[in-house]
Amino acid sequence: MILVFGKTGQVATELQRLGDVVALGRDQADLSNPAACADAIREYAPRAVINAAAYTAVDRAEKEEALATIINGDAPTAMAQACAELDIPLIHISTDYVFAGTGDAPWLPDDRTAPQNAYGRSKLAGEIGIRKSGVVHAILRTSWVVSAHGTNFVKTMLRLSDTRDALNIVADQIGGPTPARDIAAACLQMAEQLIADLSKSGTYHYSGGPDVSWADFATEIFEQAGKAVTVTPIPTTDYPTPAKRPLNSRMDCGATQQAFGIPRPDWRDELNTILQDLEVIS
Repeated sequence: MILVFGKTGQVATELQRLGDVVALGRDQADLSNPAACADAIREYAPRAVINAAAYTAVDRAEKEEALATIINGDAPTAMAQACAELDIPLIHISTDYVFAGTGDAPWLPDDRTAPQNAYGRSKLAGEIGIRKSGVVHAILRTSWVVSAHGTNFVKTMLRLSDTRDALNIVADQIGGPTPARDIAAACLQMAEQLIADLSKSGTYHYSGGPDVSWADFATEIFEQAGKAVTVTPIPTTDYPTPAKRPLNSRMDCGATQQAFGIPRPDWRDELNTILQDLEVIS
């Protein structure tokens, strides 16, 4: 059995559909109480742990950085320490926000981190704690998560298309939309392989391809959904947010394929499946 932290989030939902897992919701393991998370791992004594829970309110984190750091930093660290005690691997989902978000080259796993907002700093704290614990791990950085459930860009665009026939969408932020179902499958594969081969422990990247702007992503969503919405590209400066967003969220996923045999998914294929799940198309 694999123990999953998170129950209703996008990736956690897919993990429950795909694998033999026990998923813990906030009522069973609140990440604002790191010690309780460690105790849950000791109680269940699973074959591996996947942390698919996080504080993800990027803008709100600017005012709640202390809480975000407990949930995204202290809790994963406590999980890692408990996993190290039990000699079981930890799969932890992280983010491209740990990088500066500059330039146009895809980020490599060992590139220098320099988060530009509170959310990114809190996620980096979790990565550092996991590495220091000595646990066998896979820190899996991903980006732009989408699915048929939860809150995400695909669902937001579809909702707006019900009342709007034209939208201004940011065009200078570039990254890889990543289907939650593919992330979940990757996490399960990585867990099994780490159980068998501890030498694969490390930090990896996993995002969908090809890389696109939010404006291009929106255009593809409307095209596949058959929605007549005109997308006007705008710069980030025209859409200010409390938290600074990275312009470059491209990630080099080569190490993930080399170590685990997991290729980068084509998000356009899974987008079609998501639209079918939402009964937007048949």
